This record gives sequence, structure tokens and C-alpha cells, in this order.
Amino acid sequence: MTESPQQNRPDSPGAASRGDDGRQSQLTKRGGGAPATRGRTTIADGVVEKIAGMAARDVVGVHAMGSGLSRTFGAVRDRVPGGKSVTRGVKAEVGESQTALDLEIVVDYGVAISEVARDVRENVIAAVERMTGLEVVEVNIAVSDVKLPDEDDDEDESESRVQ
Repeated sequence: MTESPQQNRPDSPGAASRGDDGRQSQLTKRGGGAPATRGRTTIADGVVEKIAGMAARDVVGVHAMGSGLSRTFGAVRDRVPGGKSVTRGVKAEVGESQTALDLEIVVDYGVAISEVARDVRENVIAAVERMTGLEVVEVNIAVSDVKLPDEDDDEDESESRVQ
């Protein structure tokens, strides 16, 4: 049995298909394959963290993100122009096609924590998968505090005492 060289076989991957008039088909160009398949896209951990942080903050019942210490440092960082961090309380591990997230949230007093956690998980997964195309394999949520109605916000402490 003899095989012919690839360039002589019209169905080989590198061969250009020709129409009835002998011209090269528009579907296969010299670069090989569709333009969307030429090259690689990488998404940084910080990008996924920002998307997840914004999506988590959109859920009713989430008062803040991060632990008390990170919120305290964040209040100082927020005073600097452009220093507001939407990634506070979010950690992402990004692979080639999947990502895993850890979130630390503060909930408002009186909300059902399990429902808020479920809503955060759903919102974060939907946003990250829609915007990045990555599969979210897990979203771990740690509730680090409950905001009581009579407690002052950390953001209020950053205001000047003199008016």
C-alpha cells in the first residue's frame, strides 16, 4: 500500500480546498485554521478576582468583603486616589481552562447567611464564566463577620473628625 504526499491529498489538514473555478477557498487561509484559533489567551488571577469581587458586592446582604484587618488596611488604601481595591476578600487560582475562588465576606445582620452565600456563589460563577470563558470549579465562601445595625462602618472611620 502506498500513501501519497500530504500536499497532493485535498482532504489533508494543510491542503487548500479549491472550488470549481480553481481558486483557494475563503475558509482555509495560509495561516492555517480560523483566526479565533490562532494564538492563546491568558487571564491573570487579578482579572478574575476583580470580576468575582464586583459580582459578590452586587448581592443583597453582603455588607463588605474581607476580614476586619484587610478592611482596616483597605480603608487607608481607599483614601489614596485610585487605591480602592475591589479584590479585597477575593483570592483566585486560574488555570488554562478552570478557576477556583475563595471569598471572605461580611454579611448584614438579619439576613439568612446560607441564602446570601448561595446567591453570592451563583452570581460570581455566572459573571466569571460569562466574562472569561473559564469554568469555575468551586467558590468557597467564608463569612468573617456580621454587620450589626448600631456598628459604625470602617469607611466612616476614615472621615475627618473635624467638619
